[in-house]
Amino acid sequence: MIPGPELIVPERPGLGGERRASWWSESARAPARVAVVDDRITADAALRRARSGEGLVWAGDWHNARQLLAAIGRRLPAPRPRAVGLAGLFQAEREHKRVEHEVLSRLAVPIGPGWTTPLRRAPALELPLRDAFGAGPNGPALMPLREILGAMGAYEWLRRGVPVPALGGTVHPRYGVFAPVRGEYVDLVARALATRTAAWKEGWLAFEMGTGTGVLAILMARAGARVVATDVDPRAVACAKENAGRFGVLDRVQVVEADLLPPGRARLVLANPPWIPALPHGPLDRAVYDPGGALLRRVIGAFPDPLADGAEAWLVLSDLAERLGLRPPGELEALFESAGLHVVFTLGAQPSHPRARDAGDPLAEARRAEHTWLYGLSAAPRG
Repeated sequence: MIPGPELIVPERPGLGGERRASWWSESARAPARVAVVDDRITADAALRRARSGEGLVWAGDWHNARQLLAAIGRRLPAPRPRAVGLAGLFQAEREHKRVEHEVLSRLAVPIGPGWTTPLRRAPALELPLRDAFGAGPNGPALMPLREILGAMGAYEWLRRGVPVPALGGTVHPRYGVFAPVRGEYVDLVARALATRTAAWKEGWLAFEMGTGTGVLAILMARAGARVVATDVDPRAVACAKENAGRFGVLDRVQVVEADLLPPGRARLVLANPPWIPALPHGPLDRAVYDPGGALLRRVIGAFPDPLADGAEAWLVLSDLAERLGLRPPGELEALFESAGLHVVFTLGAQPSHPRARDAGDPLAEARRAEHTWLYGLSAAPRG
């Protein structure tokens, strides 16, 4: 993490003086001004000041800071659609998430060298923050409490792991790396590997774009492949290597930091890109939201080049964008045609993730109807 601008932090009201601290955040811009607050501030006052653009530097009790953050979140106005239909509801929800991220990130905690904090009753922060962000500041710093709590939650996931039934074990995600909680895409790849690769010679070469935790690379290695998996995020590269080692396939899985594909030609090229054309708000959002569908177009356009004769490209993608009216019907097929690709088979699965069963979600109907599809593609002409 690269430290942000240095901010002037006034001392507590009535004490006079000031000090300086750098802003530390991967996903939130530094506020234009900051003020020191403590347990005496109300949630309504904190929300009003945060919405005005003021950063609130917490000087009270750690547990009270967590309660205040939750109370501010509950007071944010509900999403208000500006357009009719599911697309309008979706855009209102995304705007609400943007404002939520911006406002809640303005409650900041003082951090010092070694990821220490002077707050009363604060837990030990060094292990989760060092794992997520590296060495940390050399001097006084301010960091959004929301981001700290996110790193602490991710550290628990890393410690405990996420069960992946298709692998018969647990995958351990790192901070900022999307966890395989949507099991349908893993199951689809497992089904395709069981039916399509039985006659392929042991040691066939596979490429994977955007490997994340490495779960799909591990599946392919278990199916007899030698895998070169790529990701642009160094955390994902480290995470995938660790998980491949846990499952005993590190000798068959090479993970490299790269954009899209490595050089060479492969028997199978696999990608599970972000599926919703919208702006991300935070590191994990980048695995789901693809502004304007630009990455999807790049992935499909990159498929033909590395395909050896008779090879296949597999694209795993949810159809939620079409159901919400965010991607026109037929656009995906037009992208295939433009890249010179033909669909040779498809596999589909209905959602198993919790949001599909959330009756309070205004988009619940679309999420229940959602399907995730695996498109088997070939660059060879039909016939």
